[in-house]
Amino acid sequence: MYKLIELQTGICSAQGFFADGISAGLKAKSAKDMAFIYSEKECEIASVFTTNKMTAAPIRHFRAKGDFKTNFVLINAKNANAMTGKEGIEDIETILKTLPKEVINPVMSSTGVIGVRLPQEKIIQGAKLFDLSKKEPNAAASAIMTTDSFSKQKAFKVELEDGSSFSLGAMAKGAGMINPAMATMLCFITTDADISNVEMQEILNEVTITTFNAASVDGDTSTNDTVMLLSNRVSGAYDRAGFKDALKQIMLFLAREMVRDGEGATKLVTYKVTGAISDAAAEVVAKSLSNSLLVKTALYGEDPNWGRIASTVGASGVEANEETLSISFNDLCVYDTGKLLFDEKMEEMASKIMQLDSFSISCDLGLGEGKFTSFGCDLGYEYVKINADYRT
Repeated sequence: MYKLIELQTGICSAQGFFADGISAGLKAKSAKDMAFIYSEKECEIASVFTTNKMTAAPIRHFRAKGDFKTNFVLINAKNANAMTGKEGIEDIETILKTLPKEVINPVMSSTGVIGVRLPQEKIIQGAKLFDLSKKEPNAAASAIMTTDSFSKQKAFKVELEDGSSFSLGAMAKGAGMINPAMATMLCFITTDADISNVEMQEILNEVTITTFNAASVDGDTSTNDTVMLLSNRVSGAYDRAGFKDALKQIMLFLAREMVRDGEGATKLVTYKVTGAISDAAAEVVAKSLSNSLLVKTALYGEDPNWGRIASTVGASGVEANEETLSISFNDLCVYDTGKLLFDEKMEEMASKIMQLDSFSISCDLGLGEGKFTSFGCDLGYEYVKINADYRT
């Protein structure tokens, strides 16, 4: 048995981890734009990266290392270092060579505009401002943001029956270019749990499916999507169930926060699909709903147009039938196995639900035991405004 205790110290919650954010002049108005994560001891590392074939230089650089340990991650905002060819890799290597002697096998992660070389000198000079003894999780979480309107952090201590404990802490960024393949994002998770690299990777892969891979803002997949999980193992404690539970709660919270912070979004919507012929079929339907532009615009207009829901289910390509399908907004069933329930009174009730900041849309296909839950948001004018002039 174990007990989860929420912590407020973010990425610095696990023993032996340090982090901070500084301004290197990459963002305007001296906003924080570079961060580091440092461990006194080398860390086991597990990772999940984008499925986009135009993979950014930091990910290619990371993968080229093979199996390795690290104690340092350097993160910059404003520049993705993507579509920059071999020069993008060379820029990373040049920058990492300038880091202090305490740093072992460092890696880099970037987010921002695609197709522009890294401003090497600004980043090198910025890294000289790092104080590796600092524990400033809020500053680090703010520094990695791009179009995010708020920082995203979560941490837990896992207390075991024998009195021992370990902790996990995380920070993430993401608000646009988010599609369930993974969500466009950077996420860094630190832990002092005494867990092997193999087991850590196995658990991370499993948990990603129902968290970051279930989140969608706009149906686009970035070149830079990254999840890194670092363990320095210094606690000497571990419990698989407790670790997995804490990791899932952290990643689920961050995934939902990214969708809630979707560019221009006003609503966080949970799509609960049940009764599919398989979990895989349910996943297809749930992600079709969270990605549908017609559904997203109806959400923005607070229009309970359940016909768009039904149409999207039918267009998803999985087995479905109008005589077995049921659709609900929260607990309000608006369509039930071929019966038209939607009258003036029900529309008024459904409209009130859609005016909420957060609600669920449930679809029971009535064909099997398959189920999957995804997360999405509305799409409005502000999204177009943000992305129409993103580079400027």
